[in-house]
Amino acid sequence: MSLNPNQKRHLRGLAHALHPLIQIGQRGITEPLLAELGQALDHHELVKVRLAGDRDERQAQTAALIEATGAELVQAIGGIACLFRRNREQPVIELPR
Repeated sequence: MSLNPNQKRHLRGLAHALHPLIQIGQRGITEPLLAELGQALDHHELVKVRLAGDRDERQAQTAALIEATGAELVQAIGGIACLFRRNREQPVIELPR
């Protein structure tokens, strides 16, 4: 599923009040971290992740998280990335068209 600009704008507005649920530490992206992120995406659909390192490292971490979870990037500002993945069984967030 690809998000259109209107949907991304809506999700950015919803993500503004959220706090990061996942934080990438010194060990980087591990299997337990990916499992926790997958559970958070299943439950919340929209999740903020705190990234570590410089700009190139953060971009690589974001790309790895997106590839591993099947989520979509809503926004990335500094060390925070907002990811969205629709829950097929029980959608939580209503997206505009």
